[in-house]
Amino acid sequence: MSDLRAERDTWSMADCSIARTLEIVGTRTAMLILREAFPGTRRFDDFARRVGIGEPATAARLKELTAAGLLERVPYREPGQRTRYAYQLTDKGRDFLPVLTALRQWGDTWVAGEQGRPVVARYKRCGGEVRAVLRCEEGHEVPFGESYLDAGPGLLRLDPDAS
Repeated sequence: MSDLRAERDTWSMADCSIARTLEIVGTRTAMLILREAFPGTRRFDDFARRVGIGEPATAARLKELTAAGLLERVPYREPGQRTRYAYQLTDKGRDFLPVLTALRQWGDTWVAGEQGRPVVARYKRCGGEVRAVLRCEEGHEVPFGESYLDAGPGLLRLDPDAS
């Protein structure tokens, strides 16, 4: 077992998946729009109202999240009205749920107000609380300090001769 953490100075962060993700969802408003999309917010005005931001910021974030493929625009038309667009999560967007779950869970533990956590996500089948947990592909729960970093196919080395 070779742990890449011991070789951190030999690999580049130019292709970092975390940095690339933050380029898409790294603003407070982008994260809050995604938070609202999961329970079913779909319309522009509802996003602006629920997130508490102005129309220009709402338009910019929705455009960015749509361009990144997390949301898609879906036309709808109410009787007597012009065609408008609603926003819904794509498969790529739905794959972001564990990230939001982990953020909520951390916030519930470390920064919740005096009254405690505001919402609890529960599994429909049994009522158990939904939590983000690190597991390996074999199903083992992985505690802090019990994992290592291995080279992936996209690892960029600063020194091409480094192993």
